[in-house]
Amino acid sequence: MNNVSTVIVVDDHPLMRRGITQLLDMDSNFVVIDEATNGIEAFNMVKKQQPDMVLLDLNMKLLSGLETLKALRNECITSKIVILTMSDAKQDVIALINQGANGYLLKGTDPELLLENLKQIQLGRTVVSESLTPYLDCLDQEDNIRDKMASLTRRENEIMQEIAKGLSNKEISEKLYISEGTVKVHVKSLLKKLEAKSRVEAAILFLEQPK
Repeated sequence: MNNVSTVIVVDDHPLMRRGITQLLDMDSNFVVIDEATNGIEAFNMVKKQQPDMVLLDLNMKLLSGLETLKALRNECITSKIVILTMSDAKQDVIALINQGANGYLLKGTDPELLLENLKQIQLGRTVVSESLTPYLDCLDQEDNIRDKMASLTRRENEIMQEIAKGLSNKEISEKLYISEGTVKVHVKSLLKKLEAKSRVEAAILFLEQPK
């Protein structure tokens, strides 16, 4: 056993928790060292035992999987955290991966495939169930929008905020106490940086940018 990961299984359903544990016990790559029934218990357990991997249910009482993940990452826990859930909702996948999950796998996954996915995560890859992979494109798009917005100067960002409110160049110049010509120069620059064809397109990007 050259690559063995210690694992903590977190699920509020006893039968599911037991089933996952039994599956992992059948593979020499994994050693289940503990089980938690809720997010609070999991948080304390993971902080104390520092496992290599955490299999984390999403929908739990007291503390959800997302809240547990955030709490663990805020404590600089470096364990590979894998969400194992029934939810195939796009917003859940994006939110969990954005918060630092190393994988997002569905409970309906074939056992052999689940083990293979966990081994890929064990090697450092981020893995989501095959049916959810299109959602990763959304993550790439969000990163692209963030990069574009980050490229704006302080003044361009101020002007962008006013454009999003529907103000004209003249109104912006009066509000920010700069000439209308200066506003036009900044607007041309920010449209180029955002790769937007119009003020309306730029405003939509600004208003819908990921938080």
